[in-house]
Amino acid sequence: MDIFLLIISGLLMLLGILGSFLPVLPGPLTSWVGLLVLHLTDALPMNWTFLIITLIVAIAIWLLDYVIPAMGTKRFGGSKAGMIGTTIGLIIGLIFLGPFGIIIGPFFGALIGELINKSEFDKAVKAAFGSFLGFLASTFMKFIVSMIFTGFFIYKVIKYSDGFV
Repeated sequence: MDIFLLIISGLLMLLGILGSFLPVLPGPLTSWVGLLVLHLTDALPMNWTFLIITLIVAIAIWLLDYVIPAMGTKRFGGSKAGMIGTTIGLIIGLIFLGPFGIIIGPFFGALIGELINKSEFDKAVKAAFGSFLGFLASTFMKFIVSMIFTGFFIYKVIKYSDGFV
């Protein structure tokens, strides 16, 4: 049973990393669930303090994921249309351009959203840039936390590898 839980936990870690880039998956929260599943095995001692602290971090990052793009958009004079365009651009960019779409999709999505909302091109570009910067900062933050959680996972698996055999 421990090996099964280890595999599920590892898959959740990978999903958490992917969720850092995909708006449909909460990256750090998914990685945290992977840590929880790992700690449910008999091979690892349960450390509630560790799990609670990492849960608090995951929830904080999840909340900041909504605040940071909005701050970037507002700072550069953007609107809600730019934020919505960023998300739609990311999804369309990923579908049609693959990993490269993660970079250009959000910017062009924000630009189109702002152009629909505003009439002046230069203001729309500035707002799209702000929305894009907010998106990048938020994505980077989620990715780093998911990678740290994955590092914890790898460390725990290596440290207690004798228990999984």
